[in-house]
Amino acid sequence: MADEEESELSVEQKIEIAKWFLLNSPPGEIQYVAKDVKAILKDDYVYETAASEAFSIYNKSHLLCLPMPNNSGDVLITAFNEIDANDYLDPITAQVAKVDHVKQVCTEVRRANDEELPFPYVEEYRCAVDAEVSKYVGEAYPKGVCSVFCTSGKDVEEPGSDFELVVVISAARHSPQNFCNGSWRSVWNIELKEDLQIVEIKGRLQVGAHYFEEGNVQLDAKHECKDSTIIQAADDCAISLTNIIRHHETEYLTSLQASYSNLPDTTFKDLRRKLPVTRTLFPWHNTVQFSLTRDLAEELGIGKQTNQ
Repeated sequence: MADEEESELSVEQKIEIAKWFLLNSPPGEIQYVAKDVKAILKDDYVYETAASEAFSIYNKSHLLCLPMPNNSGDVLITAFNEIDANDYLDPITAQVAKVDHVKQVCTEVRRANDEELPFPYVEEYRCAVDAEVSKYVGEAYPKGVCSVFCTSGKDVEEPGSDFELVVVISAARHSPQNFCNGSWRSVWNIELKEDLQIVEIKGRLQVGAHYFEEGNVQLDAKHECKDSTIIQAADDCAISLTNIIRHHETEYLTSLQASYSNLPDTTFKDLRRKLPVTRTLFPWHNTVQFSLTRDLAEELGIGKQTNQ
């Protein structure tokens, strides 16, 4: 009779399962998922343990942008500006924001200490790149935000030593009332190698989207690329790097648009029998005439009422 009844999950197993659901929440929807997870668990300890671990990881991986309480600007939550588990540096205002990860709010801010900020030589490059990338993001992303962080060599005082910058771009479009949420995230690692007089740049781009009107369709696309340019004065280097970022991001978006415009003739077509059980060929030559929720259902005979 033991086989007829499954064994109870341990607390650790419940925590891991809860974390999995939270971490796999679509862009902008972790609070909705958390509410359901908490209701299902009916155990505050398990939920709070899972949430305390998952929200921090989720916020950083989704490059969450939060307004600071003194209205001085926004801070991006990333692994690159994390001072400790709850404190995040905003290099633009030279402030450190304390974050409540589960509530997804900034609770307070303080001035950054000198040791938390780059030296003037590195800061000159960081500011120049930040200014150029901000102009690009303002043009390319209606709700985009960006920031530039120094991740290595922030104590470099003059030419001759290497240092690294990271450009983070985050854009989100949350419209749950229209059953659609989406995000763009790109991270550009920039290495200035003085001995080679070269700047190497590596990008990681990610697009996420969730459409859930009478269905559940998710997109999670990733892309990596790399490029390089020569070391120049800060302003000239910033312009070159921004042009590289603009080129690769535009190229990737163009390729995504081309790929998904061909879905009816490729991926979607492979998901359905060529000759279904109805013995009627699906009109792939004219798929534009169908909507996901009405016309397609009508063509396939789904949800039709029969007269008795």
